Amino acid sequence: MKDIRQDLIFLLQKGFCTPQIAQIARKIKQPSTTIHYNIKKLEQEGVVKTYKAVFDSRKIEKGFCTYVLLSLSPDEYGDPERVGKELARHPEVECIDVCTGDWELVLKIQVKDQDEYFAFVKRVLSRKGIAKTKSLVSFKQLKTEFVEL
Repeated sequence: MKDIRQDLIFLLQKGFCTPQIAQIARKIKQPSTTIHYNIKKLEQEGVVKTYKAVFDSRKIEKGFCTYVLLSLSPDEYGDPERVGKELARHPEVECIDVCTGDWELVLKIQVKDQDEYFAFVKRVLSRKGIAKTKSLVSFKQLKTEFVEL
């Protein structure tokens, strides 16, 4: 049988998942049609943005997790969203938050290992407009996307 795991992982990460309606129906003791109707309504209202699989990062070669604090240069300081959206295009970037305080952006980076992270820093984070960075390496993730690991 053909091994398509990498293709599936890519699509599942992008949101190609569906809710498990039968399991939800059993859990809250409601008919599947009621569950389906209410889920569709939540989706239409924009309450539910996507469905996404939660992986054991080490098993999909994304086991090196780093949180990066970014301080922007004065010429970029006025529009951190623009810089954040530009950085979000990189597949290594799992999430970005605009913050207050000493740092304007917080990124979560998931890569295979420290060599891949170093390459990402040289290729992406050394761009003009980023004044300072601080990396916090995660040793172990205990909870992610509302799932305890």
